[in-house]
Amino acid sequence: MRDPEEELSQLQSSGLLRHLRRIESPQGIRVKLSGVGECLNFSSNDYLGLSTDDSLKSLYQKHIGHYGVGSGASRLVCGTMAVHLELEEKLAALKHTGAALTFTSGFATATGVLPALCGKDDFLILDKLCHASLIDGARLSEATLRVFPHNDLDRLQSHLEWASERVGAGGRILVVTESVFSMDGDLAPLDEICDLKERYRALLLVDEAHAFGVLGPGGRGLGAEPGVEGRIDLQMGTFSKAVGLSGGYLCASRSIVDLLINRARSFIYTTAPPPALAATLRDALDLVCGPRGDALRDDLRRNRETFSADSTSAIHPVIIGDNEAALAASARLLTLGFLVPAIRFPTVPKGSARLRVTLSAAHHFEEILSLKSALAQLASTR
Repeated sequence: MRDPEEELSQLQSSGLLRHLRRIESPQGIRVKLSGVGECLNFSSNDYLGLSTDDSLKSLYQKHIGHYGVGSGASRLVCGTMAVHLELEEKLAALKHTGAALTFTSGFATATGVLPALCGKDDFLILDKLCHASLIDGARLSEATLRVFPHNDLDRLQSHLEWASERVGAGGRILVVTESVFSMDGDLAPLDEICDLKERYRALLLVDEAHAFGVLGPGGRGLGAEPGVEGRIDLQMGTFSKAVGLSGGYLCASRSIVDLLINRARSFIYTTAPPPALAATLRDALDLVCGPRGDALRDDLRRNRETFSADSTSAIHPVIIGDNEAALAASARLLTLGFLVPAIRFPTVPKGSARLRVTLSAAHHFEEILSLKSALAQLASTR
């Protein structure tokens, strides 16, 4: 029998051992770390700075007073409150789809949707840098899997051609990608991917987790851009990043959503999200996709451009390569007052350990310049 201590020792020796980081303060651009003190937070996905927003806190408190703190059961038993449906209807209207379904998290969305839609007669084609939740969801299905190199349209076409020659009359081909890739911050060429999936009569799922609230008209995501909107069959995302709350969603046709209600195990066999959360999310969509959201996106865009003139998203990787070197760089930044995590395998490919800098609309110009100076200092000593 394997000894857990030996496994931990192996992780330690390879620079892959993880530890929980205890934060003694609310989430924000400044956080208080246990044993460290206050530091500037450049690690959060709270892109619009809404996780501690006073208006959202007031809404949540009001809805808790009305609905209580729990939903009591799964959605198919007695856990579907009116506010769950109102949130889904609003989300579908916002995304211009026939319907929407909400899940407890983005991970639950991915691991529920892919096995529900794809089985042994189907083909799943994924970008190599897709999030772990999408990879796990694909593996849980019995579909034939193919992976194409990151954003490589030629290989995607080759895989689609191969799958189209083998799929039966009752089979399904599903292409899966992210719109903004979570560890690289670059964008998928959605227009070209849509061209290919349409040529080979495949479906397309796009994970908008790091784009919703940040990019596209009204912050509706990269899939809302002209020429793409309406061509994506399944739009997935989360409420845990730019929206500042928690949960996941899938927007698609009414028939696909109804199929998920009947087959997605991570939806069927879990207690429904608290109704107070659903009500707050329903109201938060007006904020995120309205004038105030536009103003926050303008702030975020300026901050992104301050950090890098070539910025395409709020995520900026600083590639180091070696695990220990990345850990050392993160630790050095912490002594200078910056929380910037070291990201290592299996989150990113081997040999591509990095610092992952994430920017928020709440960061100030001087704070971003000070981080840039610290990173330049680190680079000069490597």
